[in-house]
Amino acid sequence: MATRKSCVAILYGGRSTEHQISLLSAQNVYRSIDKERYEVIAIAIGKNGHWYYNPKGLSLAYADDPDNIELIIDPTHRVILSQNMNEQVLIGTDGQQKKIDILFPILHGTYGEDGSIQGLAKLANLPCVGCGILGSAACMDKEIMKHVLRSQGIMVADWITARKYDTTQPTYSDITAILGPELFIKPVNLGSSVGISMAQNEKQFIQGLESAFLYDTKVLIEERINGRELECAVLGNHTPKTSLPGEVVPQDGFYSYENKYLNEKGASLHIPAELTKEELDRIQTLASKTFIALECRGLARVDMFLTPDDKLVINEVNTIPGFTNISMYPKLWELTGLNQRELITELIEYALDEHRQQNELKL
Repeated sequence: MATRKSCVAILYGGRSTEHQISLLSAQNVYRSIDKERYEVIAIAIGKNGHWYYNPKGLSLAYADDPDNIELIIDPTHRVILSQNMNEQVLIGTDGQQKKIDILFPILHGTYGEDGSIQGLAKLANLPCVGCGILGSAACMDKEIMKHVLRSQGIMVADWITARKYDTTQPTYSDITAILGPELFIKPVNLGSSVGISMAQNEKQFIQGLESAFLYDTKVLIEERINGRELECAVLGNHTPKTSLPGEVVPQDGFYSYENKYLNEKGASLHIPAELTKEELDRIQTLASKTFIALECRGLARVDMFLTPDDKLVINEVNTIPGFTNISMYPKLWELTGLNQRELITELIEYALDEHRQQNELKL
């Protein structure tokens, strides 16, 4: 009798502002996953939060057009995820049933990268690729991430937090006196540069703050760090390994959402980054230390600056990095000697191993 393949459910789409990027990433993961080793099913999450199952795989319109790609939804294939241990099944309105062995979320941003889907997986006692609830939430909240890293002696950019409903907001002059004349304004709980702007005068600052508050009630105002923008891919659980780093050289001031995912000419990606042996060792060591400090599991992309005075400053940690054609995370691992199929297999096996370890603990 043939051994049953583990069933991997790829979750893609979602309710976040990064919905389209998730569709682009999911295509690459679906193409690359080892289908001789795993049974693969695709679960699409619409912008309304409803789950849909397509027995034929991904269901996308304009799949090669990053600006217009969208889900094709069949409302007769709605999904329910059972929360009974060892009975995780898809139950569609068409009567389809399928036991799921592991979730593979490709859900960038809110409701996918912030601990939400990880909590659902834990309730259902399902292995889930990537970070757990704590690591996901800590990395998603940029302010919390900074506090954790500073407590571990890891450098981050200085910042001031503004809250939408705070009646005592600091003024532009107060902020620039502390952080300097060039500022980055970021919604705290979004990724991929959504809602981020750079301000070099008061008008830009006010506009940037208004824009950021459209996405979050808590906004980070950061000093600008001048330095080389480096990214290092991390893979593993308790003893992670690190890739060769890459360098991002934006063409228009900073690495915007469009430059990351939609505009292939928006930034130059130097893979690998030109570094000395000493710089390479320091970057990889810091990436691993950051991953462990934030309780990450499975994967993360650690972004940092190398300043002219040779300091390393953590910028952000992305726990579900892009898997698009121009995404840095898979490119860095390919450069380091791990092709995308091997990378995805390792991610699945790390998730299964972490789940086994957690289930061996006494509750």
